[in-house]
Amino acid sequence: MKKKIGLLYGGKSAEHEVSLSTARAVTQALNFDEYKVYPIYITQEGEWRKGSQLMAPVESIEQLQYGEATNQSLPNNISSFLPSKQESSNEDSLDVIFPLLHGPNGEDGTVQGLLEVLNLPYIGNGVLASSAGMDKVIMKQLFAVAGLKQVPYVHFIRKEWQKDQETWTQKIENELSWPVFVKPANLGSSVGISKAANREQLIEAVDVAFKYDRKIIIEQGVKAREIEVGVLGNDSPKCSVPGEIKPLKDFYDYQAKYQDGNTAMIIPADVSDQVEATLQVDAIKAFKVLDCSGLVRADFFVTDEDEVLINEVNTLPGFTPSSMFPLLWQHTGVSYPELIEQLIQLAIERHAEKQQLHYTMD
Repeated sequence: MKKKIGLLYGGKSAEHEVSLSTARAVTQALNFDEYKVYPIYITQEGEWRKGSQLMAPVESIEQLQYGEATNQSLPNNISSFLPSKQESSNEDSLDVIFPLLHGPNGEDGTVQGLLEVLNLPYIGNGVLASSAGMDKVIMKQLFAVAGLKQVPYVHFIRKEWQKDQETWTQKIENELSWPVFVKPANLGSSVGISKAANREQLIEAVDVAFKYDRKIIIEQGVKAREIEVGVLGNDSPKCSVPGEIKPLKDFYDYQAKYQDGNTAMIIPADVSDQVEATLQVDAIKAFKVLDCSGLVRADFFVTDEDEVLINEVNTLPGFTPSSMFPLLWQHTGVSYPELIEQLIQLAIERHAEKQQLHYTMD
């Protein structure tokens, strides 16, 4: 019997369009002879739309956006997402959910929590890993616990900045040196990130970052190469070969990632055996300290002196065939369709293990 896969995409997030592109790419890699594929679209307003079974790969992202007149919203039909003992007669019950949601309200543990409550298997990281991986401050604090080297940083919330902007500006100048990078704490795909080389640019960058989150982080700029490693697995994760990001502009921002193509990806990265070993050891450490599962892309800085500094991990990395994570695994010997198949099996394996837990005092 074909397994029923629910593709969950869109979302109330600045990364909505990225998610649609990812969902389209996944439909083109799934084997429709082995799976029944059901689209679940979340609008930018946060409404859930469950579509009819897809019979073939989707050619355009417009096909993935459903209107209210022809689809049902999740809150009124939550029973259709619950597992059924008579799955053969229940077309609505799903064997596994593939969350393809980037950013807040999807990648941050909120949707993962809903899927846990529904007791549905789902691909990727759980509630804790997703939420900790989304919050760059919490993530870096956990990295410190694991003994991972990273760049210095300062963080604060909007009210702290509004109350005493001068004190925080002085703290940044005392603890960091120009240039610095200003980022929303809870956002991905380089949205809201700016580079600042002086006080004036810093204040402008902070204003931009606060449009996307109530908490921001200021990181020390560092002269280094940007190297990334893919991690795949549950309790025994494995690493891909490393790859290098070479933006042709000042830094790897949203436009460079998704719009103008001004970025080179070098796979495998030209690093020494020792650096590669350190990258892989540290990627696994980061994966485990966040209690990750399924997939992670670990991003590093490698200095001219071959010092390895972890930057962040992405618990739902870009997932189109041209994205770094699938390309890293392609060069490691795992094709895009095979990667999706492995992720489905890892999700089912993790869910089955959870079903062995006792929820009574017997």
